[in-house]
Amino acid sequence: MAKQPAAQHTAPLAERLRPQTIDDFVGQKQLLGEDKLLKRLIHQRYLPSLLLWGPPGTGKTTLARILAQTTGADFSFFSAVLSGVKEIREIVTQAQAAKEERSTATIVFVDEIHRFNKSQQDAFLPHVESGLLTLIGATTENPSFHVIAPLLSRCRVLVLNPLSPDELLTIMQRAITDNEQGLGSWQIALAPEAATYLARIADGDARSLLNSLEIAANLATPDDTGKRQITLATVEEAIQRKSLRYDADGEEHYNLISALHKSLRDSDPDGALYWLCRMLAAGEEPLYLIRRLIRFASEDIGNADPQALTLTINARSSYQTLGSPEGDLALAQAVIYLATAPKSNAVYTAYNTVMQDIRRTGSLPVPLHLRNAPTSLMKDLGYGQGYQYAHDDPNALVDQHHLPTELEGKIYYQPTNRGYEAIIRDRLGKWRQLLRDRNRSQKAPKFTINPEM
Repeated sequence: MAKQPAAQHTAPLAERLRPQTIDDFVGQKQLLGEDKLLKRLIHQRYLPSLLLWGPPGTGKTTLARILAQTTGADFSFFSAVLSGVKEIREIVTQAQAAKEERSTATIVFVDEIHRFNKSQQDAFLPHVESGLLTLIGATTENPSFHVIAPLLSRCRVLVLNPLSPDELLTIMQRAITDNEQGLGSWQIALAPEAATYLARIADGDARSLLNSLEIAANLATPDDTGKRQITLATVEEAIQRKSLRYDADGEEHYNLISALHKSLRDSDPDGALYWLCRMLAAGEEPLYLIRRLIRFASEDIGNADPQALTLTINARSSYQTLGSPEGDLALAQAVIYLATAPKSNAVYTAYNTVMQDIRRTGSLPVPLHLRNAPTSLMKDLGYGQGYQYAHDDPNALVDQHHLPTELEGKIYYQPTNRGYEAIIRDRLGKWRQLLRDRNRSQKAPKFTINPEM
C-alpha cells in the first residue's frame, strides 16, 4: 500500500481551505467587486441584516464568517435544523451582555434559515428590529416563500451565483498548491482534462469540487518520483461516473444542450431525440436534462399546449421512480412530445415585459376597489368600494381595471394563433368585444317619448 503523506488532516479538504479573508474569497463579483454593495459595506465596517440566497457550495457560510470578522462583532452560529427557540433566547442573553459590557455587536448566522418555522422566526424578529442582533441567514430556497414577511422586510436579500468553471479551477489550483491546509505536500499532477471534468461535474459547487478532488488524490498512487498523477480515469473512478465525451475546455457540453434546445424549438423530433440520446450515452445527469425540458415547456410552448409542462414534470417523477436505464424512456417521450407540440413564447415574453415594468415603476399601490376591507376603518378609507363581483354578471364579465392606475390599459399577454393559444386568443377577443359593446350601449344617448306629442 502506498505511503501517505506524513501530515494528515482529519477535517475535509473543503473545510480546511475555507477562506479566512475577503481577498481569498473566490466568486460573487456582483457583490464583492469594486464599488459593489458588500465591498462598500466592508470598507465602512457596517453590516445590516442579510439573507444570502444561493445554491450549495457558493460561499454563504464562509462569507458570513468573513463579514463578522471585518466588523469586529461577536459571531454566533445557529443551525435551523438542530436548534430551537431555547437556543435563540440564550443568544439574545449573550448579545445583551456583550452590548452592555463591551459595547460589542452580535451577528447571528442562521444556516438553512428556510427550515425555521414561524415561531422560531418570530422569536428573532424583535431583536433584529431593535438592532440587538444582526441576522445573516443562509438559504438555498427562495426567501419569499420561506421567511416571514416582517423578517424579510428587515433584511437585504443577496443572491449568490453558482461558481463559474474558471472560478472552480482557481479553487482547485489553490487546493493542490497549498502546503499547509491543502494538498501541496502530496505533489499532485492534475491532468488538464481531469481538472476540466472536475470543474464541470461540480456544477458551480466548490464543496462538491473539493470533495471529489480529495477522493481522487487518495486514489492516485505516487509514481517513482513521488508525484500523484490524477488522470481523467482517476477522477471517473472517484466520482463513479464516466465523463461526458467533451473536449478539454467543456465547450461540447454547451454545444450539445444548445443543439437539443434548438431542435425542440424548430419542431424536429428526430434531431431532438438524437441529441438527447447523445448526452445520455455520454453520461450526462438525466435530472439536468429534465430541468432543461421543464424550462422549455414554459418558455417555448407555454399555453400553446399546457399539457407539455404537465408531461415533462411527470417525466421527472417517472425517472425518479425508475432511474436509469428504464426511466430514460420517459425523457425520450417528453422530448418527442415537446418537439411535436405547437410553439409559443407568449408567456415568456409577457413575463419579461411585466418584470421590466415592475423594475421601472417600483411598488405601485393596489387599486382601492381590489383591496379587501375587513375593518370599518378600511371601508371608510374606500377599500373595496366599487368592486364588481364577476359571478353577478350573466357572462361572468365585468368592466373594471386590475392593474395599478399607472399601468391601466396595458396588455402583456399576446397569445398566438397556434395550438390551444388560438382558443385563448379567440376567447379573449370575444370577451373584450363584449365589454366594448356593453360600454357603447351604456354611453349611447337615451331617447324618451314625450307623452304630450
